[in-house]
Amino acid sequence: MKTSLFLLMVGIVATFAVNSYAAATSQQSTVTSAAEKLSVATFAGGCFWCTESDFEKLPGVEKVISGYSGGHVVNPSYEDVSNGGTGHVEAVQVYYDPNKISYDNLLNAFWRMINPTDNGGQFVDRGEQYRSLIFYQTEEEKAKAEHSRQLLNESKRYKEPVITEIKKFEAFYPAEDYHQDYYKNNPVRYNYYRYRSGRDQYLEKTWGKDLHLNLNQDQGKADVQYSKPADDVLRKTLTPLQYQVTQEEATEPPFKNTYWDEKHDGIYVDVVTGEPLFSSKDKYDSGTGWPSFSRPLVPENVTEKKDFLHIFPRTEVRSRYGDSHLGHVFTDGPKPTGLRYCMNSAALRFIPVEEMQAAGYGAFLAGFKAEIHK
Repeated sequence: MKTSLFLLMVGIVATFAVNSYAAATSQQSTVTSAAEKLSVATFAGGCFWCTESDFEKLPGVEKVISGYSGGHVVNPSYEDVSNGGTGHVEAVQVYYDPNKISYDNLLNAFWRMINPTDNGGQFVDRGEQYRSLIFYQTEEEKAKAEHSRQLLNESKRYKEPVITEIKKFEAFYPAEDYHQDYYKNNPVRYNYYRYRSGRDQYLEKTWGKDLHLNLNQDQGKADVQYSKPADDVLRKTLTPLQYQVTQEEATEPPFKNTYWDEKHDGIYVDVVTGEPLFSSKDKYDSGTGWPSFSRPLVPENVTEKKDFLHIFPRTEVRSRYGDSHLGHVFTDGPKPTGLRYCMNSAALRFIPVEEMQAAGYGAFLAGFKAEIHK
């Protein structure tokens, strides 16, 4: 009887153990599966309490870890980094769902957290350990970061050049536990520090109504990158003809413009914002004396509206983000589209194929592979 009871108890315990293990394994698999769907990006923007807080407020960001990166000391402490000499900066690792928020929009959000013109620290925190960096893990991230930085520079939002470093990621060391979720665990101290740092005051003055990122746009299109500079900036950066064409809907003379006979491979972007518009692959000689294309490179970046400036209505073409007047589209173009996008050279900037990667347009190089290898 004792033997039977013992065997019964052993069976019950074994069954419980197997079920518990199966449940734990299932739960672990679920966690692992969820984690596998997340991407990781690494940024440095001064005090990691602040950048952790700002990134965690973005939809699609699952968690943010504060830590140290970029230096030569293995597993440094807060004191080590604060004292300088380690080469590390205070950084954060952002775990995000790329189906909910793109890397492009993480970059857009990052610029709204920092002063990218200051290489001596950030706000009240001074020293190389507080400088801003973007750590890339892939060549695609590098290209996007460089493109984003270039566009920010071209926007003339800052009087000084944007100098945030873009550096290859090597290692990340999580900070001590008391630094994690500091803004949640110590709200009074955090809010007092943040206010006294001058961060928010600077960001509000610099960005104004554009400070709060709109993430309700289509993912992956980097729409916020292509922002239109203020009118006084445009008057300084554009030539008189470029301003008249893009802002006042003027038309440049045929055969006496920059790109009507351009035959090199590359893409054409909005001279105001840099948003990609047309490709040389779709350019043809229409005989009109203006650069003509059979279709746009990125259809979403081109908008159309009726133009009643002449006797007969025409279809005007404008850029989506810069709202620049580009030209008109007609239905007398070549097959297969039957369209002729008749553009003003003054509204465009040409990026030769050999410069596209460095200029941040590497994503469009696939269409030029044959030309690149010639």
